[in-house]
Amino acid sequence: MLDEVSNRLRDSNKKFLDEDFLLQSDFARILYHDHAKGLPIIDYHCHLSPKDIAENRQFKNLTEIWLAGDHYKWRAMRTLGVNENFITGKATTDREKFQKWAETVPYTLRNPLYHWTHLELKRYFDIDTLLTLDSANSIYDKASALLQSPSYKVQGLLEKMNVETVCSTDDPIDSLEFHVKAKKEGVKPQLFPAFRPDKAYAVENHNEYLAYIQKLADASNIEIINYSDLLDALENRIAYFHQHGGRLSDHGLEQLYFFKLGQHDTGKLFKKLQSGQSLTQEEVNYFKFETLLHLSKMYHAKGWTQQFHLGALRNTNDRMMSILGPDTGFDSIGDFSQAEAIASFLNLLDSTDQLAKTILYNLNPADNEVMATMIGNFNDGSVKGKVQFGSGWWFLDQKDGMEKQMNALSNMGLLSCFVGMLTDSRSFLSFPRHEYFRRTLCNLIGNDVANGELPADEKWLGKIVSDICYYNAKNYFQFEQ
Repeated sequence: MLDEVSNRLRDSNKKFLDEDFLLQSDFARILYHDHAKGLPIIDYHCHLSPKDIAENRQFKNLTEIWLAGDHYKWRAMRTLGVNENFITGKATTDREKFQKWAETVPYTLRNPLYHWTHLELKRYFDIDTLLTLDSANSIYDKASALLQSPSYKVQGLLEKMNVETVCSTDDPIDSLEFHVKAKKEGVKPQLFPAFRPDKAYAVENHNEYLAYIQKLADASNIEIINYSDLLDALENRIAYFHQHGGRLSDHGLEQLYFFKLGQHDTGKLFKKLQSGQSLTQEEVNYFKFETLLHLSKMYHAKGWTQQFHLGALRNTNDRMMSILGPDTGFDSIGDFSQAEAIASFLNLLDSTDQLAKTILYNLNPADNEVMATMIGNFNDGSVKGKVQFGSGWWFLDQKDGMEKQMNALSNMGLLSCFVGMLTDSRSFLSFPRHEYFRRTLCNLIGNDVANGELPADEKWLGKIVSDICYYNAKNYFQFEQ
């Protein structure tokens, strides 16, 4: 009797990660398989290494390509009690680190890591086996052996996932030598830089800031004596990025700041920094505000898109910060006040018609409706979806987070104008996240059809899906071909 019940339960359950993974209705399956699955990927924001792409890097083993720098996996391992030596330490072998990750994976159930891990093994290495401590060595050996073949070099991995365009994230002082090399050699996918000037207004530590300003002066060949020179140097680098295909900027901020213009004298604040004095917190925030305002006007003049990643509370663990340094997995969602300053900042730019195309990424789901309504304030009919509510980001780039972002956008704006998903990743094995997003999108719309909330019009809904997955981004960013 128990065997009969077990057999019935087994037969009634869907197979894990089958071709209809996450697709809960017939219409969702049609949308995904016929309209979303085969589209190229435009990854307009990531942290992949341009050097690795241009030089077609070949990774030595699965640990090197999969675990190095992956804060998501590190956090899970630490939570399970894995010793740091097996995470970021140098005293253990790559195989031993992988074994510890494999031992962790079964305990990540219901975390997106469980899905991503097995999707990546399946899509890149054709491995259907569940990753556990028992299967670790065979999976490690098979994947590591494949990584030694020519088609598993970086460019081959990107081609395998049908990646058409990648935008890296680059400091203004970057020479862009690897972007130049990639273009000269006709590397596929297309590789473009994205301008990330966070250090140009990171004035919390005046010594570090002045050291950076000297590097910016060297890169721009402009002597930076005063604040006006700083702006000239940044404009010089924007022009340089534009020359090499750059069409986006990006900014990682807790929140946007807004002040009455002239509340502080940025020239005097800059001189204060040069004299070795620290700024007050209000002065720091004002310096960021006015510098971002000038940068935003420069982006508008070039026809760029500006991106603001808002809401991360970074490097919260002082003890681990002193041991491992920044950006090692000790960040969280912040609860910063967002709405009023965003509205005022964008309005100031819009008042002189100098508001560039803008994407707002939100890390606190409590602010989803704030962001979804904010974008409607500044969509002026000049560009389809000129101001965007960006896709679920960081802690929110999982099924629930993506659904909540798309539901808020649907309810308060137009999902049909959405420019879709990005990886925001440092891993060349992360591109199944686009598949994960596309399946989630198709299931969301498919469920509405199944519930009678949308008509079963495949041609219309198929176009909407394909636009969100690919064509909206292609038309919005206008990358040079």
